[in-house]
Amino acid sequence: MKDIEIFCTDSSLKINGKELLFPVSYETLENLFGEPIFPEDSTFVVWNDLGISAFSHTCGEDYDEIYLHLSKYPSKFLPELTNSFQGELFINQKAFLNEIQMDYFESQEYAVFKLEETNYFFAVLISNLYKEKEIPKDKYVIEQPSENVLEFKDFGFKLSVIQELMYNKELLEPKFDLHEFVEWYGKRKIDIEKEGHEPIPEVTQYFKELPIPMKYASEITEIYQDGGNEIYMQLLRFGEGWEDY
Repeated sequence: MKDIEIFCTDSSLKINGKELLFPVSYETLENLFGEPIFPEDSTFVVWNDLGISAFSHTCGEDYDEIYLHLSKYPSKFLPELTNSFQGELFINQKAFLNEIQMDYFESQEYAVFKLEETNYFFAVLISNLYKEKEIPKDKYVIEQPSENVLEFKDFGFKLSVIQELMYNKELLEPKFDLHEFVEWYGKRKIDIEKEGHEPIPEVTQYFKELPIPMKYASEITEIYQDGGNEIYMQLLRFGEGWEDY
């Protein structure tokens, strides 16, 4: 097992002396942590002996979230990960993981925070993907297309179709991103950390109202429903893939 030391400051993020910039390439993470486990049909990778996992919004090309699992409670979403993080994490020379009062830190490029989910503790290093990115005002405004659209009687089936068209084949635009949507949404403040353990109503409604042009029907030759599909991660940020709904 490797000794992992993470040092965070306002100007840099270093793991075992190597400076990182988000998003982090797979090759960089492999050089730091060794070869990971690839959970089936998931955009996570896992280093079980280190108690570390990483999440990719781009399905494995680059990683913009690093999780330090602080407890040994097994995650149903990551059953391969059974060890807790034993390394050290410092924020401006202070031991972040041992500071009860320190639960959030943000620099210009990334943020670090602690989370607790059903007695399962973990810390997250996450890139500030949208901090300086201007989101078009009409990006998530739903407008009915002039062409014919598909009609669905079952919402779950529609989500499977969206997964195929939006995330697998990248035909249906805009590609929905929960963090960006929350930043864009202006009718109320949506707190992902507090609300992401259940489906967020505004997000669910967005996908219910989203029109799917009939021209894409021929693109659906097969669907694959799995708890780790990107569409479910957008609907339920901290879901574990086994929820009945």
